[in-house]
Order: sequence, then C-alpha cells, then structure tokens
Amino acid sequence: MTTYVISVPGTFTGGAGPEVRDELVRALRPADPHHTDLGTQEDIDILTVHDDDTFTVRLTVEADSGPEAEEKARRLTESALTAVGLDATAPLGPAVVTGIDTAG
Repeated sequence: MTTYVISVPGTFTGGAGPEVRDELVRALRPADPHHTDLGTQEDIDILTVHDDDTFTVRLTVEADSGPEAEEKARRLTESALTAVGLDATAPLGPAVVTGIDTAG
C-alpha cells in the first residue's frame, strides 16, 4: 500500500457558509494531508475555497494504485459532504493524484 495525497475539486452551488465549511473540515479531518511528510512540507490544506465558490479537498488515502486512491478520496469526500448536508449542492470534479508520500 502507498499513501497518496489526492485533490478532489468541486463547486458549492448552495449555502456553504463558514460554519458548514468548518463541519466539512471536521468530517474530513481523519484524512488530513498534514498527517504526511508531503502535506507538512507543502502545507497542504484539507479544504481550499475560492471566491467563486469552487473548492478543492485534499486528502490522504492508502491504496495500491493511483486510480484506486482517487476513487477512495472521491468516496470520502462524497461521504463528508453528505454528512454535513451538502451532497446535493456541491458537485465534484474528477479526483487527481497530487502527490505520493515517501515517508517510511
């Protein structure tokens, strides 16, 4: 297994104020990229939101391949969005490998 840092882009199309975004970050916290050397070195935030309500979620996942890691990250993101009530108002784009953690 390899530790991947995966980026999942999306757009908030409905109400996603600061409180909801904080809830989303808490829901994603177990996969925070700061738990890896790459995430610490690059200071990768788990959630970045832009002025136009587009966002990027960055997660760490363990997987045997890049495509498997991308799918796991997408499922984690979808689950967190559902948990905070944003599943219908935050469509996601394709997940991509941002980096591979080389620690260990």
